[in-house]
Amino acid sequence: MYLSRCQADVLARVMAALAEPYDERDVRLHVGELMLQLLGAQHYASYVWNAGSQRFGDGLCLHMDPANLARYDRHYQFHDPITLTMQRHRTAVRVTDVMPQAALQRTEFFNDFLARDGLHWGINLYAWAGDDNIGDMRIWRDRRRENFSTDDRALLDIVRPALVAALRRSQAASAPPAIEPQTPGAAALLSAREREVAQLAAQGLPDKDIARRLGISLTTVRTHLDHAFRKLEVPNRVALAHKLRR
Repeated sequence: MYLSRCQADVLARVMAALAEPYDERDVRLHVGELMLQLLGAQHYASYVWNAGSQRFGDGLCLHMDPANLARYDRHYQFHDPITLTMQRHRTAVRVTDVMPQAALQRTEFFNDFLARDGLHWGINLYAWAGDDNIGDMRIWRDRRRENFSTDDRALLDIVRPALVAALRRSQAASAPPAIEPQTPGAAALLSAREREVAQLAAQGLPDKDIARRLGISLTTVRTHLDHAFRKLEVPNRVALAHKLRR
């Protein structure tokens, strides 16, 4: 992969920004501005996946109409033929890796949502921290440009570990260092088994280790976690740990 001097400079600025103590939204916004420069793109959006409600939230954007983004929040994310499939990828993924461009252009999602802001060629990166998607970057070029290349995917994958670390650090910044074994407030909303699973997840144990420790199946662990996310109204493990410490 060849980087121009300009790209190398921007990549260095991306890595420096990801080492700064920004809050979670500022991480996604500031790095998004730099990623547009790095990839020669025009449009950017970013969301956080809420596993409890099974929807994307906390959206932000650059060079898109906020009213159009609000329509995504209300309607189009539930009529989106690409993003949930792309979210399964642990590495950078282009829209055309999951759906032919010609097929996308025949959808309501493209014609009534993407095209309103001139979004044509897309590439996404999801910040997976274990089993949690704690944020994403959705980067788009207009139709005058070419599709993203394999080198563009590789550039995003270079950034991915630092992005995950920055988001984890910013989301956990205000949380106390330890969790009490029994917490009366939020934990009281959970069943005994949900509380056990939630507390182990909040301590950082992966699902398979929780299953082994409690003698239950991996599916059962994930079911209890989904219930805990929904009851406590949190999107992921980082937020779960913070909620249980209150």
